[in-house]
Amino acid sequence: MSAERTVSGSAQAQNVAPSAGGNTVLSLLNIESAYGPIKAIRGVSLQVPRGQIVTVLGSNGAGKSTILKTISGIIDPRKGSVEFNGRDITAKDPAFIVQQGLSHVPEGREVFPLLSVRDNLLMGAYTRRNRDDVARDMEQVYGYFPILKERFAQDAGLLSGGQQQMLAISRALMAAPDLILLDEPSLGLSPKLTKEIFEIVVRINRERGTTILLVEQNANMALNAADFGYVLENGRIVMEDTCARLREKEDIREFYLGMKDAGVRGERRWKKKKMWR
Repeated sequence: MSAERTVSGSAQAQNVAPSAGGNTVLSLLNIESAYGPIKAIRGVSLQVPRGQIVTVLGSNGAGKSTILKTISGIIDPRKGSVEFNGRDITAKDPAFIVQQGLSHVPEGREVFPLLSVRDNLLMGAYTRRNRDDVARDMEQVYGYFPILKERFAQDAGLLSGGQQQMLAISRALMAAPDLILLDEPSLGLSPKLTKEIFEIVVRINRERGTTILLVEQNANMALNAADFGYVLENGRIVMEDTCARLREKEDIREFYLGMKDAGVRGERRWKKKKMWR
């Protein structure tokens, strides 16, 4: 199955940007976050419509992970606001934010290495009270990632990198979230595993209706999976559009997809300026 989305009615199909309103799950307005004296993101504003996959592209160190940490309460912003499902969650406690229906899959997976696969999944469901629903969702997770069912009693620290990424995504799903923040799911994985995981991410979005905010360096996979994209550079949003349009933009094709128009001898990459500067 291809990871490329063809769902009619999406922002990608309509060629329109996400808009604020009742259909917006997440809204960031003029967010500024820092690590000590170093500003990581500056004046970032973005919106995530319900039921869509939205991606934030950017090079290493651009501030992508900082956006997700600010949303989930790990970092308190110095300026700006974060709204989730119409509620202000700016600088709220991460446990409170999880209870509102937002799950964060961090960069590097961060599974509990000494707990079994099953216990890791149950940790994801710790805010839920209906055991029947938890059992149903665990079976659904095993349907997405059958290897986890085979390894349910194994310590998570003994899984491969790809299996740990599957477990981290599955643990987030066990919270039955409205929105998943997914940070660099391709990090350290082979192209084959990356493709497999992105296909499952698209399935989760289509079949469960789970909204996803995806941060990713692999621009090709992200643009094929998502509906709408933002480009982040040096902590600022420098471009936003549907993913279909972003794939056709010259700067994106050259600087993020490694593509040039055939037969054109361009300037040396390090001398050429991006059009958005």
